[in-house]
Amino acid sequence: MNDATEVFQPLQADDPHVVAGYRLAARLGAGGMGRVYLSHTPGGRPVAIKVVRPELADDPDFRRRFGREIKAARRVRGAYTAELIDADADGVPPWLATLYVPGPSLSEAVARRGPLPESAVLWLMAGVAEALQAIHAAGIVHRDLKPSNVLLAADGPRVIDFGISLAADVTAHTATGSAIGTPQFMAPEQAIAGEVTSATDIFALGQTAAFAALGEPLYGDGPSVSVLYRIVHERPDLSVLPARLQPLIARCLAADPAERATLAEVLQWCREGLGGDADAGAGPAVWREVTGPEVTIPAPAAPAAAAPVPDPTSVHTVALLARPRPAASDGAGRPRRRRAALITAGVTAGALVLAGLTWTVMDATDLLRDRDAGASSTRGSSPSAPSASAPSASASASSASASSSGSASASGTGGGTPKASNPSASASPQAEANAVQLLDEKSSLSFENPARREDRKGDVRFVCGDYDCSLESDTSVITQLGGDPGATLDTCRVQLTGVTSHDLTLATAAAGSEVCVKNPAGDIALLVIRIKSTAVPDGGASFVMADVTIWRAA
Repeated sequence: MNDATEVFQPLQADDPHVVAGYRLAARLGAGGMGRVYLSHTPGGRPVAIKVVRPELADDPDFRRRFGREIKAARRVRGAYTAELIDADADGVPPWLATLYVPGPSLSEAVARRGPLPESAVLWLMAGVAEALQAIHAAGIVHRDLKPSNVLLAADGPRVIDFGISLAADVTAHTATGSAIGTPQFMAPEQAIAGEVTSATDIFALGQTAAFAALGEPLYGDGPSVSVLYRIVHERPDLSVLPARLQPLIARCLAADPAERATLAEVLQWCREGLGGDADAGAGPAVWREVTGPEVTIPAPAAPAAAAPVPDPTSVHTVALLARPRPAASDGAGRPRRRRAALITAGVTAGALVLAGLTWTVMDATDLLRDRDAGASSTRGSSPSAPSASAPSASASASSASASSSGSASASGTGGGTPKASNPSASASPQAEANAVQLLDEKSSLSFENPARREDRKGDVRFVCGDYDCSLESDTSVITQLGGDPGATLDTCRVQLTGVTSHDLTLATAAAGSEVCVKNPAGDIALLVIRIKSTAVPDGGASFVMADVTIWRAA
């Protein structure tokens, strides 16, 4: 992105021109959370304004998480982070502003110029490690460190979007969770919904450095299911990396989080690898070679022209004044002089109505476009090729609980899956949400402690034969739901009525399919399949990953 026209896109018809007093000068891009714009502080310093997508902004749970993450991010101060300078989680829509970093992302730089030299990779690792120190010191785990979240300024890298990905982990549009992280850069514990700690970011640092050195993800591309399986079950081939980088990246990519290098060790390793260049401050020269020539940042946007004041003698104003109305008196029998007041009120009301119509149309355009884009994506998906987004690495019990409240079934919405009304819905048990449980032929799922067991003694097992795979249980009954997604506790109650089967073939299941399970104790579980890998049923490489929500004694 050497050309300014590639970096700074003009505002479109559906873009706002002002956000919370920040006049927008250009569009910088868009992501899963919202659109990003260029603006400036009153003193002229460029900032990046991220405006949250409407479907996230409409979710109260998201706003609460967004507010918490903003408070934490405000505490981050580091030379290699893009500092958060302003934000409003309660805004309409919610937004945040960070210092603008003039430079391409690592992914853009590699796409344009190819793999980075060894010295640049060491400088990169040192800078990102220092950024992570500042982020972790504020009590934040990034969770989505990847090449597109590392910007390359003329004096070194800058890490962006720290912590904010957690705010978007669950929305009102999913029953038990959605994606956090990018498959090619996730840690094993992230992929199987294990505990996410600062060591998770160390793994992502190793992957990001390997990408910079190779020009491609270390674990390869392809369907998310394949990439995640390799991350969880295989060791990467580090021989393709420069010899000097192999030991350090190997430490970062240790399967056991406790065995990974610390950030202090990464910094020390990079300093030793750079030798005298580290003390001589040779970094800027390296970055100028990587980032290329700087682009010119657009000037601050000019204030919008004031709306013309309507002519009091115009046809509309005269018509307003000419309307018959009872004469008002001042108490002494004299008519009040209200002509000027009526003119002012008419002008003000007209301006407010016009402004309201303008924003309503723009908001509706956004919602329709996002809805159509989502529908198009759904229509274009295939059960055998799950979407590129990673499976959820966490879930919100409150969101799942809201899903179980029965409101969707009561209103009759939610698609073709029966959503029966239940008198006891208001007293439904609390939902326990457990995102992305991995089941293979060596594990099982237990209701008592909803997590993957490394044995076959749990309530639900994954089994493969010669031709297909299935879920089975010795004691629990199992059924697959049809119709649109969004099942609730009431849905499972209805669908499990009369079911006696203890196994379910996965031949017709796909990403997004929902399965209800009930054990003899009366506990009900909803499994939402995120990834199914059954292409080689008897080859030892089959598994299923699903979000799991459990209601006790339901």
